[in-house]
Amino acid sequence: MSDTTRTFAAIVIIYNPNSTGNAPKLAEQLRDELRGLLPYRPDIELQPTGHAGHAVMLARDAAANLHDVLIVSVSGDGGYNEVVNGVMQSGNPNAVCAVMAAGNANDHRRTTGTMPLAEAIALGRTRHIDLMRIHTGQGPDAPGEYAHSYVGFGLTPVMAIDLEKGSKGALKEMFSVVRTFSKFQPFEIRQSDGKHRKFDSIVFANIAEMAKYATLSEADDKLSDGKFEVVIFPHMPKWRVLLKALRATTQGLGEQPSVSSYEFTTLKPLPYQVDGEVKSVDAGTFVKVESAPAALPTLG
Repeated sequence: MSDTTRTFAAIVIIYNPNSTGNAPKLAEQLRDELRGLLPYRPDIELQPTGHAGHAVMLARDAAANLHDVLIVSVSGDGGYNEVVNGVMQSGNPNAVCAVMAAGNANDHRRTTGTMPLAEAIALGRTRHIDLMRIHTGQGPDAPGEYAHSYVGFGLTPVMAIDLEKGSKGALKEMFSVVRTFSKFQPFEIRQSDGKHRKFDSIVFANIAEMAKYATLSEADDKLSDGKFEVVIFPHMPKWRVLLKALRATTQGLGEQPSVSSYEFTTLKPLPYQVDGEVKSVDAGTFVKVESAPAALPTLG
């Protein structure tokens, strides 16, 4: 979808006051910078979150009730995930989202950002990006939520979060991989052809990199092609899994297959991660991940 230029009647900046990345100060700095930079005078509001999931409510209410609104998340990937889901729940296709990196990790901003956020807001040049949607269960009441960057099962997403918590530097990240690797076992699922297969990791990715050093794929234009990449580690001897994981932190994994939908059924309770946030599904749960093409207007 082509770019459009927007001005905003309201800008809502959502942040976690207890963020490890100094989100309150960053939010205030962004507000002050916008007041001096924008040639028009939008209503700029700071909204701190009070508990887990609060950003979903704040973003949903802002998108549903404010005209020409930009909603900025000053957060890591998990906080931005809440804001994106709130905007999508609002049913307002014109609400624009943006993210300023704060907190533990923001792979989305790091891999997709094109310019300083305040400058991007002043230019007002929006673009539409794909999201992914994961459904757990079947039927009209089956839970579903959006991901802006990745959905992961097994070793790789947990390894990536552990990397982000570790010390900086590629060599130390490799030691983090080794430490985390020893804790995980393969999981078995029933795929859409009815066959049972074991995996060490499956990651569905809208972005090419996770946790600074883990390069998942080399696909171009990943955010607007109506597909996502599927990065699979089938079950294999541990030394081979380790070598592949280390390759992700150094050389990258190379080109990966891309699809618009992927589905399977769990055989045992299974944890997974959506943009870094840990979830879980019960045994016997139908899981479907699908692309939501051009679903989110954004800038920056």
